[in-house]
Amino acid sequence: MIKLMPYLKPYKWAVIVAILFVFLQSLANLYLPTLMADIVDTGIVKGDMAYIYKVGIYMLLVTLLAGAFTAVSNYLASKAASGFGRDVRNSMFAHVESFSLKEFDQIGTSSLITRATNDIAQIEQVWMMILKMMAMAPLMCIGGIIMAVNKDAKLSLVLVVAVPILIIIIALLGKTAVPIFKRIQKKLDRMNLVLREQLTGIRVLRSFNREHYERERFDKANQDVTDISIRINKIMAAAMPLMMLIMNLATVAIVWFGGLRIDSGEMQVGDLMAFIQYAMQIMFSVLMGAMMFIMIPRAQVSAVRVNEVMAIESDVCDGETTVTSGDTDRAATVCFDHVTYHYPGAENPAVSDLSFTALPGQTTAIIGGTGSGKSTILNLIPRFFDADSGKVTINGLDVQSWSLDDLRQQIGYVPQKIQLFKGTIAENIRYGKPDATEEEIHEAARIAQADGFIRKTENGYDASLVQGGKNFSGGQKQRLAIARALVRKATIYLLDDSFSALDYRTDAALRAELQKITRKATVLIVAQRVSTVLHADKIVVLDDGMIVGIGTHEELMQSCTVYQEIVASQLNKEELA
Repeated sequence: MIKLMPYLKPYKWAVIVAILFVFLQSLANLYLPTLMADIVDTGIVKGDMAYIYKVGIYMLLVTLLAGAFTAVSNYLASKAASGFGRDVRNSMFAHVESFSLKEFDQIGTSSLITRATNDIAQIEQVWMMILKMMAMAPLMCIGGIIMAVNKDAKLSLVLVVAVPILIIIIALLGKTAVPIFKRIQKKLDRMNLVLREQLTGIRVLRSFNREHYERERFDKANQDVTDISIRINKIMAAAMPLMMLIMNLATVAIVWFGGLRIDSGEMQVGDLMAFIQYAMQIMFSVLMGAMMFIMIPRAQVSAVRVNEVMAIESDVCDGETTVTSGDTDRAATVCFDHVTYHYPGAENPAVSDLSFTALPGQTTAIIGGTGSGKSTILNLIPRFFDADSGKVTINGLDVQSWSLDDLRQQIGYVPQKIQLFKGTIAENIRYGKPDATEEEIHEAARIAQADGFIRKTENGYDASLVQGGKNFSGGQKQRLAIARALVRKATIYLLDDSFSALDYRTDAALRAELQKITRKATVLIVAQRVSTVLHADKIVVLDDGMIVGIGTHEELMQSCTVYQEIVASQLNKEELA
């Protein structure tokens, strides 16, 4: 948690004033038993009603002041702790945005969600408790001891026995609880993972009639969290009555020995009543310390998990070269120069010793079998991860030297797995260019062959998409994603199997429109269908991550066996259809 303390710096004055008001509140609470003792010993014993009224008014004023101090300190503590949590979440989100795909796979999406929500909430809650209680507990404990000794030093020996016993119980409680808190957070990670998989894969789950299996899977993850939570609550349930028993036994001992001292004339009734209250304040302050002792280790576990994320340095670092707008507007030549890339943990490289050039004004298609490295090639250009060896250049400049903003600003990307966002159709297309006009949006949709079905949809471009765009078909989502890329008017277009859900007629019409508007742009298309790449200016054929052929369709039909096999297999399927 110490590493996260800089996030409290903007709220230092709120923290300082909150602690000051907690201090004043504690002084007020420590003063009240003394006033009560005066009322009993002087006012009630002597029957002095005027004195009772006078001191009673003092007690009322002190109580009101203590209430005001409490309200202000709680407000400031809440403001500081909530602001701290918000800032840590914002910082963590911004940091995670810089991750390459490797870092996302390293931690896992479900764990990142847990850390950004539950873990930060735990830390935020503890900071709030620290500001409210951490200052109060020692003040009340030390102040209570001083006032209790002042009232009767000999009777304070009861506290010398009771308080250490409480501290020992708290220490044993913390030693038992901390390892369990670590396991709770891991179990929450697991439950979130299962829940996320089920919600995102609900269609597959239902289509294979696996609801019962998934319910059992979630029940198991949920039960694991429940069992470990019950275990920690059992420990708390056993500890709290034990601590209350010690406090009550201490109170009985104080009343017993205090009664003997009153009987011998060594103590007054009011002082005994005040002493009991001071004893309660001391032991409750120890209990507050116990709560902190329990919560801080759990928050520390969460802080370690948050710091693990914040400490990760992305493999993809921002380049130092800032490219001028004139350079980003001109045509881009993309060159792969002996590029090799391994996925973490893989035995063999995904792509090996790739060398080819994609020229502006041309369409470069990439085709090959499943797992041959087609998508990996496209992912290396916007630097979703960096090559292990060799280099990828744009206009002769290594992409690793580019500013990431400048690099990605000139790329229009359509991923293999289409991701649309909750909102309207227009908002999703405008995601590619936030300042796009309605005319630009409509033109991009027209080229992407999406304008027709959009206008038939109720509310047209203002029609709503659910999360992931699941209220539209696969082909419609692909066309919307293509429109989102086209509205950017980029110099490089990366289309990763973006025509797979389109019928042949729509595919042909879309490619014809693309050729008209991408005459100055560099287009790289990954495709499974031969018909999509048939008229490309250059076709790169991959097999097991290596280039086995480069050329036009006619050239490859003469020289590349792998390409001939792909064409033959697909033509047979089309003929059968």
